[in-house]
Amino acid sequence: MAQPESTCWTVIQAAAAGSPVDRDAFARCYSPVVRAYLAARWCSFPRLADLDDAVQEVFVECFKRNGVLDKAERGRGFRPFVYGVVRHVARRFEAGRHRAREQPPPGDFDLEQVAEEETSLSRAFDRAWAKALLREAARVQEERARGQDEAARQRVELLRLRFHDGLPIRAIAARWQVDAAALHHAYARARKEFKAALLEVVAFHHPGTAAEIEQECANLLALLG
Repeated sequence: MAQPESTCWTVIQAAAAGSPVDRDAFARCYSPVVRAYLAARWCSFPRLADLDDAVQEVFVECFKRNGVLDKAERGRGFRPFVYGVVRHVARRFEAGRHRAREQPPPGDFDLEQVAEEETSLSRAFDRAWAKALLREAARVQEERARGQDEAARQRVELLRLRFHDGLPIRAIAARWQVDAAALHHAYARARKEFKAALLEVVAFHHPGTAAEIEQECANLLALLG
């Protein structure tokens, strides 16, 4: 993620202008989301070999002269924009495979089936997007903790054990040999720190008012609920 005062559109503008650093940041940030969507879209087809090519093609579309980044509408959420690009590329790959053959072999792309599944695919994209932003928020919180004291770094580990490993607070307290009540207080503080990091990440990807950013955070969490 770029500097706090920037937004995704700042990076997009620089990437569209040819900045290697911003293009790398753009691809690194959105590749997992693009790949997750395409993998979900093509999971039942024997064309996953096309996955790497399709992911690369999404970024070719973004970075080419007069490409989609140049035509992007500033001031709106970036998630619908990315979704539109990756869906367009997926359809182009599917249409290409459809035209390349006269008799479709069993299990190959069924364009009608893909269309019927578009709603569930949209949800798959949104979930991948939510996961990517939560991972980014966790990274931001961890980076901040490195510059603070041991207690801050321990709060990051506390969240990891609670959510990644699924351990209850009492089990973590027993493992660390600390008072469970005190650990609950540390847990509450850790959640607030993560929320602050998530708000910053969401503000980068979804510029808007404080209320709109809060709502987008709630929407992301609901997608993974």
